[in-house]
Amino acid sequence: MMRTNAQKAIFKRGSKTYYNSSLFFPRKVWQDVTDLYAFVRTADDYVDAVPQDSAGFHNFCSRYRKAWNSGNPAADTVIDNFISLQKRKQFDPAWTESFLHSMELDLTRKTCETIDETLEYIYGSAEVIGLYMNRVMGISEKADFLAMRLGRSMQYINFIRDIDEDAAFGRRYLPDPPPELTQLNHDSARRHPALFNSYIRDQLKRYQTWQNEAEQGYRYLPYRYRVPVKTAADMYNWTAKVIRNNPAVVFQRKVKPAKSRIILCGLQNLLTAAGTSLSREQRKAL
Repeated sequence: MMRTNAQKAIFKRGSKTYYNSSLFFPRKVWQDVTDLYAFVRTADDYVDAVPQDSAGFHNFCSRYRKAWNSGNPAADTVIDNFISLQKRKQFDPAWTESFLHSMELDLTRKTCETIDETLEYIYGSAEVIGLYMNRVMGISEKADFLAMRLGRSMQYINFIRDIDEDAAFGRRYLPDPPPELTQLNHDSARRHPALFNSYIRDQLKRYQTWQNEAEQGYRYLPYRYRVPVKTAADMYNWTAKVIRNNPAVVFQRKVKPAKSRIILCGLQNLLTAAGTSLSREQRKAL
């Protein structure tokens, strides 16, 4: 299986938080995570292009499906490495179809009016990523629900963080805003600041509920896997805290932790997790 620097670049360019957190995985797992992320990010890039590249997206889907169904290479390392990973780690191909379905929704659906519509999108765009990651790490299926919750919470905080960017696309993923905030853009927020702040903090409560559920899954993770997963989650908690303190910040800048913050958090989690693991081994020896 060929791996190119391009795949690493796709991963690094696509998400500062995920990429830098993932560096704490053992090398082999990191390579699998890179193959996974290169595939999902490539699909996402087609629908997030300006203008959207609908033809490129559908061609990407067609090449993936043809290679998967025929067993013949697509002659595209992003697709071929993902298919190899899907076979080796026994991903359910229905997960991939759900992912591609959510990406396709970005070509046709501009707003999510209800929480059910939002969760339909989140299942394919984020919850199945949690399922993929559990298989990559070889984690018990008992943790699948909690992995899905982690994907859900991370995607939801992205929706909150990226309100301004999504509004520029004419998109709105957050459901059921008050009538005064239907567009959920800077103008409506400026006209109704108290209402906007209250609405965003309510969405952050949703995020926190799902995140708190997801954290129960950490107990299933060996410490070398728990460190990168928890580090990424900690950074999303940091993002939520910044926005909670000042919801209008989403119109001022994209709230993202610096690389130094991510690495420092990862090192702290590594020391904590290693100490916990050592303590368990010491207890067993007694």
